[in-house]
Amino acid sequence: MKKDFETLITKIIKDHILLVTFNRPKFANAFNTQMAQELIELMEDISMSSDEIRTIIFTGSGDKAFCAGGDLKERNGMSDQDWEKQHLVYERMIRAIINCPIPVIGAINGAAYGGGCEIAAALDFIYVSENARFALPELQLGIIPGAGGTQNLSRAIGERRAKEIILTGKVFSAQEAVKWNLANDIFPLSELLERTIEKAEEISSKAPIAVRQAKQSIHKGLQMSLSDGLSFEIEAYNRTIPTEDRREGVLAFNEKRKPVFKGK
Repeated sequence: MKKDFETLITKIIKDHILLVTFNRPKFANAFNTQMAQELIELMEDISMSSDEIRTIIFTGSGDKAFCAGGDLKERNGMSDQDWEKQHLVYERMIRAIINCPIPVIGAINGAAYGGGCEIAAALDFIYVSENARFALPELQLGIIPGAGGTQNLSRAIGERRAKEIILTGKVFSAQEAVKWNLANDIFPLSELLERTIEKAEEISSKAPIAVRQAKQSIHKGLQMSLSDGLSFEIEAYNRTIPTEDRREGVLAFNEKRKPVFKGK
């Protein structure tokens, strides 16, 4: 896995946890074309060879912004053709995040506006600091959310609430994000990353193949009918049966010890 990026800080912390920090603090961590391309490279690399990493955490540099969305200064004066070409990169970025086979958790440490809110909504789940704020103000720019915002936010908080947020561009708080089921919990800023890492450690201690299959079964199953979802679940379940980790888990239970999973 590549570790040297210009707009991202990547660091393996604890056991099997990758911390990814959006690192454009002078621009409230807004993503430009380069950051999007670096995120694509990182996430696609992990998707193809993720043996070392079992959980990923996304956060922002500093204590004021997670990500302020797409960098509008970079977009100023773009032709229609250049805008569309750049947006294809953003589309690929969000798909690379959503399609990552291992869990991706957000530690939302401040403003998450526009594309930043869309990234937060695309993650498996998020925790937020008390100063976190969210908004999708794209309609003010004459466009609509185009990095999954109309889809992922609606799935998280429901159609009617999502319509209110997107059509008005209202800013909503960390407390509202939790209340509306966009976020799982809220912590003081000083505790946010530590508490998120604790949850990532819990996930990383589980059998990696089983974790991936469970994530896939939940996400894809929700796009299906219940009957089809149940069938998909059994397919995912059956992939865990011939694994060394399944045998280790049962053996450890009977020997009354903590299992040592290898992802095999």
